[in-house]
Amino acid sequence: MAISWPLVVSVLLSISSLVTSASNSDSVHEAFVQCLLDNSHPSHPISEAIFTPQSPSYATVLQSYIRNLRFNETYTPKPFLILTALHQSHIQAAIICAKKGNIQMKIRSGGHDYDGLSYVATVPFFVLDMFNLRSIDIDTETETVWVQSGAILGELYYRISELSKTHGFPAGVCPTVGVGGHFTGGGYGNMMRKYGLTVDNIVDAYFIDVNGRIHDRKSMGEDLFWAIRGGGAASFGVVLAYKIKLVHVPEIVTVFRVEKTLEDNATDIVDQWQHVASKLPKELFVRLVIDVVNSSTRTGGSTVRVSFISLFLGDSKTLVSIMNENLPLLSLSQSDCIETSWIRSVLFWTNIAIDSPTDVLLNRTPSLSYLKRKSDYVKQPIPKTALEGIWEKMIELQPAQMIFNPYGGRMAEIESTATPFPHRAGNLWKIQYLANWNQGGAETAQRYIGLTRKLHRYMTPFVSKNPREAFLNYRDIDLGVNHNDRGSYLEGRVYGIKYFKGNFNRLVHIKTKVDPTNFFRNEQSIPTLPH
Repeated sequence: MAISWPLVVSVLLSISSLVTSASNSDSVHEAFVQCLLDNSHPSHPISEAIFTPQSPSYATVLQSYIRNLRFNETYTPKPFLILTALHQSHIQAAIICAKKGNIQMKIRSGGHDYDGLSYVATVPFFVLDMFNLRSIDIDTETETVWVQSGAILGELYYRISELSKTHGFPAGVCPTVGVGGHFTGGGYGNMMRKYGLTVDNIVDAYFIDVNGRIHDRKSMGEDLFWAIRGGGAASFGVVLAYKIKLVHVPEIVTVFRVEKTLEDNATDIVDQWQHVASKLPKELFVRLVIDVVNSSTRTGGSTVRVSFISLFLGDSKTLVSIMNENLPLLSLSQSDCIETSWIRSVLFWTNIAIDSPTDVLLNRTPSLSYLKRKSDYVKQPIPKTALEGIWEKMIELQPAQMIFNPYGGRMAEIESTATPFPHRAGNLWKIQYLANWNQGGAETAQRYIGLTRKLHRYMTPFVSKNPREAFLNYRDIDLGVNHNDRGSYLEGRVYGIKYFKGNFNRLVHIKTKVDPTNFFRNEQSIPTLPH
């Protein structure tokens, strides 16, 4: 057979190109490590914070904060280096050196970014891991806390409870979520109807900018301070710590979880809930978790179950009275309720036995699964006949689930421009769509992601429009991807308007001012204005 020399030459050139490219990237990576070492402060050596694929602990460090197993596959792109910062000077060195080499930096605090954007990229990248920076400094006199970005919510709650039985903080119900990402995306929990979002209770921050300078609220200015409270701080710099204002909670709070299926009149109860949930007293939060379970009585063997889960900042007698007046179809009784402390209500909401030692909240290792999440906002009650159609669709698409989180109360009082988070008055509730599975592989993932997308698509007539709004903390790459090139602004606008509505334009102007070269970027970051 005759040899095709053009083909041979082409193959050799391709191999040569790959070898050259690998060699070039190796030299860039080596130069980056050397730059980190050169910029290390003698009293805070950086060498022990550097992990490369050659380091024995690299895989352990990488996987320790991967909270979605979809991004722990053999084919998942891996960072060429992880920097587990031990001191603020390490963050400054990382910024200076990455900027010098034009290297993509991902910033990870707790690893709960639903679509893995804090530790995965399609270009060569490194991870700035914040988990060592987790100090919590509480001042009970001023009722404020300085909390570093690498702390988790469980640690924050536990430390507050050590010092006070009558203070808490309005943030998420999952204790292993990292402070950094949760706070910068808005952050919400079961006290939001009383106290608003996490970002509504932030009063200062320590922030490191694109030039490696450290700022507090005063030196960064009100525009930037506004942006990093709900606009995704990873687009602007690195937040080292937040100063938060504690809120008051009664010594006794009440929780309940009541489950109803379609056979138990769930449709009528949900219909009643949707008309009153946003108008209930601010102290009361009643979430719905809607899933599909086996049924011995229904044709097809499946039914929809609705779990009504509540936190009330008060006693059970008052709660039962409020519920029976506003949501009588649920038929809540005293025996359904548990009176407890605020810190133990955190356990209840995390499905941890309520009498467990509260230091279980210090555990940083959650149970893991493969997962996909999406979000929506509902502004009008859904007709009861449409609810029945939704249940049928959920049975068809099981195991896709939905969670309804009621708004109103304090959320309706805060202006939509007060922080980048725009979803305030006019929203009845927020929907979280979720699917969890326990088998790896791209094919399995696509099947479950597809089920979630189909349920999201089915809900189109019942949710917000123009734009179809979404919640930044429920990261959803389906909403659009930014390639951070010439079309960056237009690409960013696609998802930016959904996450931030009219606040997107202000975020873009602030971004352009503080990070004009778009160094702090990811697949859904705030873009700069087009040149």
